Amino acid sequence: MEMEFEYQEGYIRSSRGVQLFTCRWLPSDSSSPRALVFLCHGYGMECSGFMRECGIRLARAGYAVFGIDYEGHGRSAGSRCYIKKFENIVNDCQDFFKSVCAEKDYRYKGRFLYGESMGGAVALLLHKKEPLFYHGAVLVAPMCKISEKLKPHPVVVSILTGLEDLIPKWKIVPTKDVIDSACKDPLKREEIRNNRLIYQDKPRLKTALEMLRTSMRVEESLKQVTLPFVVLHGDADTVTDPEISKVLYDRANSEDKTMKMYPGMWHALTAGETDENVAVVFADIIAWLDEHTARELFLSSHCMRLSMLE
Repeated sequence: MEMEFEYQEGYIRSSRGVQLFTCRWLPSDSSSPRALVFLCHGYGMECSGFMRECGIRLARAGYAVFGIDYEGHGRSAGSRCYIKKFENIVNDCQDFFKSVCAEKDYRYKGRFLYGESMGGAVALLLHKKEPLFYHGAVLVAPMCKISEKLKPHPVVVSILTGLEDLIPKWKIVPTKDVIDSACKDPLKREEIRNNRLIYQDKPRLKTALEMLRTSMRVEESLKQVTLPFVVLHGDADTVTDPEISKVLYDRANSEDKTMKMYPGMWHALTAGETDENVAVVFADIIAWLDEHTARELFLSSHCMRLSMLE
């Protein structure tokens, strides 16, 4: 029998004074979730609609799930999809996630990051900031390296960099339709396209450069990844190259790492595939979380017993 859940929304103010939308999906007994899961959404996406399926499924599996719309995304304030500094996104997530962890009912719960696409980079940078704070990460088609096939020529990057302070918000970066490329199921593709909170215009100049720099920064630090993680990728993904997840898996220094590759699936594994495929992906995610939550509970109780004996 599926567990019921409770959905809540709210707003916080960032350290820069920007109003940011937050939401949470809680199991019906919200005071005692199995663990906490923190959502990091993708570029142009948002939590309350696009990540809704994820929040509901994980809450019904007993997890407390928390999301935040980045500045300029979804229902948060700011110029639409303008990323002035990628570090602002990471810091805003860090501040919100740690404030949740400090809440009385959640202080001693396991803490897991969940990042999709660009959110995978956010999750990895959060881990890099505090390597021991989170107990694991679920990374869905993460943006953690620029595919050699897509990497722009250094001359092009140099020209664009020279323009970024003059026209930072110009929507001049040519790109193919990401929704068409990401979502395999035509009905779900249309549903996502009708979500007005999702950014569907061309990327802004500075945003594109910040994402490029961030991808390169994450790629350079993959060997510093030490937390347990599962990386999931469709092998027919043309938005983030599946080879990128293989590089992450190979380079990460995590002792506990798992890779799931799904034949024929595209980029939006949890929102753009058939119901059957989405169910398969979430079954793998929940199984991984269940296993690592149980392990974390065992280690915590063991440490508690040891401290009582001292």
